[in-house]
Amino acid sequence: MKIVIIGQQDFGKAVLEAFLARGDKVAAVFCAPEKEGARADALRAAAQEKGVKVHQFKSLRAPEAIQAMKEADADIGIMAFVLQFAPQELVKIPRHGTIQYHPSLLPKFRGPSSINWPIIKGETETGLTIFRPSDGLDEGAVVLQKKTPISPDDTLGSVYFDRLFPMGVAAMVEAADLIVAGKHHEIVQDESQASYEGWCRSAEAKIDWAKPVDHVFNLIRGCNPAPAAWTTHNGKKLQIFDARKVLFRRFADVAGKIGEVTDVTAQSFKVTAQGGVIEVLKARFEDGKKLAGGEVAQGGGLIAGTVLGT
Repeated sequence: MKIVIIGQQDFGKAVLEAFLARGDKVAAVFCAPEKEGARADALRAAAQEKGVKVHQFKSLRAPEAIQAMKEADADIGIMAFVLQFAPQELVKIPRHGTIQYHPSLLPKFRGPSSINWPIIKGETETGLTIFRPSDGLDEGAVVLQKKTPISPDDTLGSVYFDRLFPMGVAAMVEAADLIVAGKHHEIVQDESQASYEGWCRSAEAKIDWAKPVDHVFNLIRGCNPAPAAWTTHNGKKLQIFDARKVLFRRFADVAGKIGEVTDVTAQSFKVTAQGGVIEVLKARFEDGKKLAGGEVAQGGGLIAGTVLGT
């Protein structure tokens, strides 16, 4: 088939390579312009290396973008990790329209940080959706969905890189094949089941040690590796990555005050939360390197009795 890809970064690059590997023709690639000083966009660089025409419009609403899409004369448009708004005037130009990837089970977890939030909120399942882009945010008809469990120790990194990334690339190819062959079904999203979550950034990743230990642990997992859950020590930001949760049958058995470091070893340090303890295995002070928890504690002056979050 003849396709157009709208996307960016590593996911967009992987989708480009998947279609080219099958022998499909990529008529053009649309990706956002890089910001000044930023590293080269992986999709843009890969497309140019393979001789594919690349467009970088500041806005996909621009008349030039609409004309470029018409000139591509594509069978179907493929939106792979798109942060620019794509108007209906653009996405309906390919003969079979356009499909878009979203890493959640729509209509749940619409929005830009849809991989982080299911983990942070303690969900046991997530997945991906291939859908028809509309003028609403992640509201279009569903073409294809794939599910994957979230294990108790999964992190943002493991869920995305191990599963949602490769599953998503394969699903985009599968959905395109179904649509061009006329074998697909489109299901309107149930708005009564819809949820939206905004960005998961530094402000959302701040740890409140007074929260239940499950809440703290899920926040750490859902922000690992980015934006990284964090606390403070003497006013300096301390980011926490790999961790373990230690539960107790009775609150009375939990040592230490809320946010208190209760134990430091060569490998880790433990911090008390509501109803349990977080054992920190990998961490980093804002001006340091990511190291074993024990190394970070010893280098940063964390000892038993230190209270974090101050």
